[in-house]
Amino acid sequence: MTKHIFVTGGVVSSIGKGLTSASIGMLLEARGLRVRMQKLDPYINVDPGTMSPYQHGEVYVLDDGSETDLDLGHYERFTSGTLTRDSNYTTGQIYLRVIEKERHGQFQGKTVQVIPHITNEIKEAILRLADPNTDIVITEIGGTVGDIEGLPFLEAIRQLPQDLGRENCMFIHLTLVPYLKAAAEIKTKPTQHSVGQLRQIGIQPDVLICRCEQSISREEREKIALFCNVPVEAVIEEKDKDFSIYEVPMSLRDHKLDEFIVKKFGLNSHPPRLEAWDNLMYSLRNPKHEISIAVVGKYAEHKDAYKSIYESLDHAGIHHQCQIRIARIQSGDIEEEGPERLLSGYDGILIPGGFGERGIEGKVQSIRYARERDIPFFGICLGMQCAAIEFGRDVIGLASAHSTEFDKDTPHPVICLLDEQRNVTQLGGTMRLGAQPCHLMKDSAAHRAYQSDVISERHRHRYEFNNLYRQQYEAHGMRFTGLSPDGGLVEILELPNHAYFVAVQFHPEFKSKPTRAHPLFAAFVGAAMKRRSGRKQQRPMPNNSEESSKSSALTPP
Repeated sequence: MTKHIFVTGGVVSSIGKGLTSASIGMLLEARGLRVRMQKLDPYINVDPGTMSPYQHGEVYVLDDGSETDLDLGHYERFTSGTLTRDSNYTTGQIYLRVIEKERHGQFQGKTVQVIPHITNEIKEAILRLADPNTDIVITEIGGTVGDIEGLPFLEAIRQLPQDLGRENCMFIHLTLVPYLKAAAEIKTKPTQHSVGQLRQIGIQPDVLICRCEQSISREEREKIALFCNVPVEAVIEEKDKDFSIYEVPMSLRDHKLDEFIVKKFGLNSHPPRLEAWDNLMYSLRNPKHEISIAVVGKYAEHKDAYKSIYESLDHAGIHHQCQIRIARIQSGDIEEEGPERLLSGYDGILIPGGFGERGIEGKVQSIRYARERDIPFFGICLGMQCAAIEFGRDVIGLASAHSTEFDKDTPHPVICLLDEQRNVTQLGGTMRLGAQPCHLMKDSAAHRAYQSDVISERHRHRYEFNNLYRQQYEAHGMRFTGLSPDGGLVEILELPNHAYFVAVQFHPEFKSKPTRAHPLFAAFVGAAMKRRSGRKQQRPMPNNSEESSKSSALTPP
């Protein structure tokens, strides 16, 4: 029978449940077990597709077109289990399903209630991932214990051991053990209260994972174990990582969490095989090169808005054993201060996706700066569309070239609405979404990177390059090196006589892994390394570099 692990969080939000869940999944896969992962979000939105990046961070898109929580990015980067629309459910989706059933008379006139109807729907959502080919399903419950909107989810997972047998279910609770500098003490009381709330609901945790700044002594672990009614070996320390988020699985392994889980479930497995992860950590700790990359975006000050972009750059750095200094530059600042002031000295410039007119001209100016100075450039989604706008204006001479998303009356709509989008009235889940095939032109930068004639990448957009201008662009040196199978949609554009100028309509960042960097990110970083090594005089790293290829460490909220 498929085993189920439920991961909850307490004390504070943003404590790292997604990363911890993904790390557990990775360790269990390394033992040869077949794992699937799932996130249940308590918010009432049907999905995060219509939510602001400032509210929710990036929207992570799956192959099947589902717009999901960014934690699913962690799941895919750390594990190999298939993620589908069944891997992310929200309160909105659950209630919508129940209401639709009620409208169709499926409850035969009964009063529809949270218990049992909503909780039954939640249980059905969890059990959809259980099948003969899956050993363990890991389900992360979003939010914090005590949040009123999360109560139906907690009630549902409380009931499941009654349905499946307690021996087939495990509860892991992630909590905060703060260190008070004034008292010079670690405090266990918040954890005790958090577990107390869970027990009032009827859930007794099997494992406590304790986020902390300072190491937890054996005495303190024994105290937590006593007051929270768990074995002391099930009190797992998860200390903040100063170096990289990719240390988290190794830390959990060192504290024998995977061994505890396997023994608890009575599963047969071999010791975790982590050679690839050990090699990854070696590359991170021993870089041979160093470069700087400027990421110019509308939401640059909010790291989670481009979470997968930054992770993919990290992966490319690991691939090349190169430390990457990343500067997060707001495109609106480029408009005010100019690209010469803010982009000088960087080895590469990346323009990510986004929506809305704010900051567009700053992106266009940044692309012109990269094109004219032969700086490696990588444009993604809106970044590709801005590259088309810049080339139309500054090379072809279409001074008013623009996207109809931002200027409906532009005389040169080089970017226009997809035909399939013209009659769309609702916003949620209606864009061109999910995996789509793309045919690559041989003798192109994209083909050299992928080493393939046909690729599949994930999309999330409504607008496209206007084919009425394709001939003009090609006459001035632009190459359209990636097209949809019918040749009707431009997926990739390149400038051949440039250090690296590649822009794509899709989102390659959603398919990059720390052990397997995405080909286009790897090629972009390689071009930036070549530019840096080829300079006649080595220049110091830009002063306003903010990030490095050391992934953002787990830190207390």
